[in-house]
Formats: sequence, structure tokens, C-alpha cells
Amino acid sequence: MKRFKKLLTIVMATTMIAATMTGCGASKNSGSTSDANKDTKTSNVLIGSAIYKFDDTFMTGVRTAMEGQAKDKGSTLELVDSQNKQPTQNEQVDTFITKGVNALAINPVDSTSAGPIIEKAKAKNLPIVFLNRQPAKTDMDSYDKVWYVGAHAEQSGTLSGEIIADYFKAHPEALKKHNGVIQYVMIQGEPGHQDATLRTQYSIKAIEDAGFKTQKLAADTAMWDKAKATDLMKAFITGQGIDQIDAVLCNNDDMALGAVEALKAEGYNKGDASKYIPVVGVDATAPALQAMKEGSLLGTVLNDAANQGKATVNIALAAAQGKEINKDNIGYDVTDGKYVWINYVKVTQDNYKDYIK
Repeated sequence: MKRFKKLLTIVMATTMIAATMTGCGASKNSGSTSDANKDTKTSNVLIGSAIYKFDDTFMTGVRTAMEGQAKDKGSTLELVDSQNKQPTQNEQVDTFITKGVNALAINPVDSTSAGPIIEKAKAKNLPIVFLNRQPAKTDMDSYDKVWYVGAHAEQSGTLSGEIIADYFKAHPEALKKHNGVIQYVMIQGEPGHQDATLRTQYSIKAIEDAGFKTQKLAADTAMWDKAKATDLMKAFITGQGIDQIDAVLCNNDDMALGAVEALKAEGYNKGDASKYIPVVGVDATAPALQAMKEGSLLGTVLNDAANQGKATVNIALAAAQGKEINKDNIGYDVTDGKYVWINYVKVTQDNYKDYIK
């Protein structure tokens, strides 16, 4: 009996030691799980992003930057192509919400449609960042978890106009009528788009502020598209006469390159200084910089796709984590608590090489 009690005592002691060791092990594992959760907090954030159309050259740069930043931050970014159709984008937003994304990043097809999208996000208490196409202030003010990332379009217009003005200051003999009047054609982006409106307005204002008079020979939209711009420029050449056109101003680089193609078909902008018409665009895309290198494009204005993409992801990520949207948390200055403005940069023959990758 004594032997049995002694054996029972040993067994109980052994069991207690094993339980204690198991408890220690459980405590250690629990700590590891907690640390893992802490480390993967960022990677658990899912951002749903709809881009107005994937084949826009500038927005391709923004998308690439967004993907890179999301990867660097360890978060998940799901990008979809709205194919330039607002109803398609509306359905994509609904799908993102159903999936349970933690934040939305929307490049709207139509900025006037931002209101209903904001209402959908607001109903789910979901942060939303708009990029590149600015919603109305009333829409932005309707929800405390909506932000915008973009650039001041008037700045890009001013800089592109200055490039043209600087060219004719250096080459006054290039003016067809030699009377200080710059006769121009304007190839515009989407009608009603604020970038198209402001780039058009402020580019001409900058030329006139530089002391020139201007005469608009023709202006029309090519919807940001290179092929459409080529056709439009051909129509301008036929309608106005190539010998009357002093300059071509375009609201983006794709259209500027389309204009250059039409001029090349007439033997212009191919290296003969006597057959050159200055063309300026906006965005500083890789093809535009290459055209500057070959001398067929006068200049462009850097629309900083990299920083627009990075800022968008940083805001979406911080907002999803419940952080305040300020420079400390996203790395960019925030205006009025809602807006991140990325400056444009003038790109000329003096500095274009700095932007070629």
C-alpha cells in the first residue's frame, strides 16, 4: 500500500511538471502568435482600386507606383480596369465592398459620379481615396474618411505655356508672321475634365503673360488619345495650312505624340530646323522623353505618377489602420485635412535626361 501511495505521488508530480511545461510552451506560442499578428497587421490590409482605364499611359505609371508601394508596405492591392465606363466602375466598387476591402482607391471615370461612390463607402465606414480626377468640394466634404491625391492642373498649364514662350523668345524668327503673335492649335483632353480645361486656359495665359499675343487657329478634343490626336492634327493641317501654325499645345503627352506623328507625315519635326513646329505636352511619359531626345517634341511637364501612386497607397493604408492622415503618417503634406498635392515639374531640353529611366 505504501509502495502504491509512493508511486501515485511520483505520477502526480510528473503530471504537474508536464502540465507546467506545457503551460510554459503555450505561453510562449501565444506570445509568438501575438507578435506575428503585430508584424502582419499591414499585410492584412486589402485595398481595392478601380482605374478609369488601364491603357492610359500616365495612369499606367500611377498603377505601377501603387503596386510597388503596396508591395513595399506588405499590403494587398487589387486593381481593376473600369474601361472608361462609369457603370462598370460602380459595379466594381460594389464588388470590392462585398469582398470586404479595408479601403478604396478610386480614379473615377467621371468625377461627377464621386458622390454615389462616397455614399457607398460611408455606409460601410470605409476609407476612400480619389486620385487624379478631383471630386467636387461638396462631395469631398460629405464624409470624413475621403481624401484626394492629385496635382494642380493650372500649374501644368502654366509650365507648358512657359515652354512655348521661352522657345519663341529664343527663336523670334520662327513666328510665321514675325509680328509677336503666336498662332496655335490646341489639342484638348476630355470635355469637362478639369485638367483639360485648366491646362488649356493657363497655358495660353502663361504665353500672354510672357509678352506675346496669341491667335487660336483651331482647338478640339482628342480624349487624351494618341491615335485620335494624330487624326485631329491632320485635320488641323488640312484646315489651317501647316505654314500658318506656329505651335501645338496638347493637354497630355499621348496627344502631343499623336500631333508629332501627323507633323512627321508632312516632313516636319524630323531634324530639319527649317521644318519644325514646337509641340508641348504634359505628363513626361517615357515615350515623350524619348521624343524629346530625338528632337521631335519640344517639351513636357512632369506629372509625378510615382508620388501620386505612393501617396494614394499610403493614405489608404493609414486610414485602414485608423491612423490620422498627416505628413508623419503618410509622408506627404496634407492640405485642409483631405488633399495631397503633388507638384508638376517643367521638363525641357536642359533637364529631360534627368527623368529618363
